[in-house]
Amino acid sequence: MKKIESVSNPLIASLYKLHEKKYRDESRKFLIEGHHLVEAAGRTSGLEMVLIANENDAVSGVENILVTEAVMNKLSFTKSPTGIIGVCSFFEEPKLSGDRFLLLDNVQDPGNLGTLVRSALGFDIDLVVLNSKSVDIYNDKFIRSTQGAIFQTKLLKADLNLTIQELKKAGVTVIGTSMENHTPIAALLPPKRYALLLGNEGQGINPKLQALADQVTYIPMNDKLESLNVAVAGSIIMCYLSGNLKK
Repeated sequence: MKKIESVSNPLIASLYKLHEKKYRDESRKFLIEGHHLVEAAGRTSGLEMVLIANENDAVSGVENILVTEAVMNKLSFTKSPTGIIGVCSFFEEPKLSGDRFLLLDNVQDPGNLGTLVRSALGFDIDLVVLNSKSVDIYNDKFIRSTQGAIFQTKLLKADLNLTIQELKKAGVTVIGTSMENHTPIAALLPPKRYALLLGNEGQGINPKLQALADQVTYIPMNDKLESLNVAVAGSIIMCYLSGNLKK
């Protein structure tokens, strides 16, 4: 097994650059950290290399490099490194196909996006579509917050205006969301094919996109709370649309 001890090693220097979006986009590679994420990535063809602090953590099927604590600390995204880092290739861009879609307009918090991707996987969403101003899908905080769901979920960055028009032409019902004064979620009849549209944490959905929705729904609640977190609201609506609340 190859061993690297210096933080100045050319390979380590190039991998460290992957902390920045610019270099991730140029190389079409990204880093993941932790046994759970590496295991999840290992079930796909995207895991290319693993850097480990302990030989017992070696992963079969890919190149393993034993590194020192100093090297692990340099590459780690956290204050307490887990002792294993994976190098992955970018995902293949999926096509706009399926029956259930989640459309995200300017969702900028990595934790919110991670929660929404986990819920999308749990409630049978076929494709998650994000616009260019949403979180970078190779952002380490986002990837960690998905708890591995990112490796089982199709994500596409696209113009939501064009995406919505294409989906409507294909017979997909677009469901917008609001805080009030629309159809309560319990009164909404879940369509067979739908696209749920969620907006920015602070500003909601772009009015131009909201105007394209076939239906608009909201989650009724008492007046003690002004609004729900977008990840919480989105998860509740996805659960309802999937039919799981009725099971």
